[in-house]
Amino acid sequence: MEHMVLYGPFYELIPLQGLHTHGAIADEKIERIRNAGIVVENGIIKDIGDFSLLSKMYENAHRPPSNDKPRVVLPSFIDCHTHMCWAGTRVDDYAARVAGKSYLEIAAAGGGIMTTVNATRKANEEELIAGIIDRANEHLRRGISIIEVKSGYGLTVDDELKMLRAIKAANQETAALLIPTFLGAHIKPKDFDGNNAQYLSMLLERVIPIIQKEELAHRADIFVEEGAFTMDEAKWYVTELKKLGFHITMHVDQFHSGGGILANELGCVSADHLEYTNENGIAAFANSSTVAVALPGASLGLGMQFSPARALLDAGASLAIASDWNPGSAPMGDLVTQAAILGASEKLTVAETLAAITTRAAAALGFDGGTIEIGKKAQFNIFETNDFRDICYRQGQLKPIASVIENTFINHE
Repeated sequence: MEHMVLYGPFYELIPLQGLHTHGAIADEKIERIRNAGIVVENGIIKDIGDFSLLSKMYENAHRPPSNDKPRVVLPSFIDCHTHMCWAGTRVDDYAARVAGKSYLEIAAAGGGIMTTVNATRKANEEELIAGIIDRANEHLRRGISIIEVKSGYGLTVDDELKMLRAIKAANQETAALLIPTFLGAHIKPKDFDGNNAQYLSMLLERVIPIIQKEELAHRADIFVEEGAFTMDEAKWYVTELKKLGFHITMHVDQFHSGGGILANELGCVSADHLEYTNENGIAAFANSSTVAVALPGASLGLGMQFSPARALLDAGASLAIASDWNPGSAPMGDLVTQAAILGASEKLTVAETLAAITTRAAAALGFDGGTIEIGKKAQFNIFETNDFRDICYRQGQLKPIASVIENTFINHE
């Protein structure tokens, strides 16, 4: 019984179980269980129900200290798109943007992604590990326990592998679960002697075999945009990666439309950004297995339009929201704040916003998760409030007082 814990009582428990996987969600669809408790045994949810009844059934279970203030419990949040492995800063890019330069103009002038590439190449693996751990633990304090982390700031064989090895090592030093994604196809670096096709071939021939041998990643990504890779180049590269068993996501439609359609045609697990997805692109996501991932942090960072989240949902898409945390276009990194702002702008229900950072974000990473259910791993956040809608209403400023990640109770106070 020493490994059995009874959490509660909670004013209400929001399991987010049974929500639609696609399309719009009314707030009335959210189940609210009052006076609830959760029993966890060896990191797995053993029982859920009325706290008083659970107290009698599991009278020998350990009970963490609590107070008389009302609390609600929800599944842990999931950030399905980040670039949290980096070195250096892009404050010069920020100053240029707010002075009127565009993202593409800054990149063409030698700034942008290559600024971070140069700093990341100079950093050693230990420095990258420390940065990832700091950012992952900051996410944990915000209630985010599953975090996708991309490479893509190395852009050489050794530096891409350095990043992926750093992500793997950091995963052992934080309570968060880090899911690595290979983004060697971020852009073709200026110091590569060859064209885009030759660069992609190099990644397939020299980097991918080592990634597979060391089990550094099972996911891969490519940036399809002016100044990065064309749709034809992406189609060939993604097709080759899929033959090798990789799950694919794509950066698409950030400044020009068309890539979202391609991502659906290729059967990608997700298509991310979508700020410039047009009506044909929106239609491609209807009831598709490809999750549409909005990145409001990039819209805020670049001062540009949001992804058409409302239109995507109304068309029958599965919509996730991620932070895109990176040093250039999305330096804020606060997923819940960004999701709440997008929700206010695009008129998303609270249910749609929460699903986008739990169950649908899990689908964007290729697994079934983001709920509180018997038999699943314990992954939940505890907030000091009597109404779960306060999480969106206060736009990320209501932080969890505690989180449970399997056998670990994390007190954030």
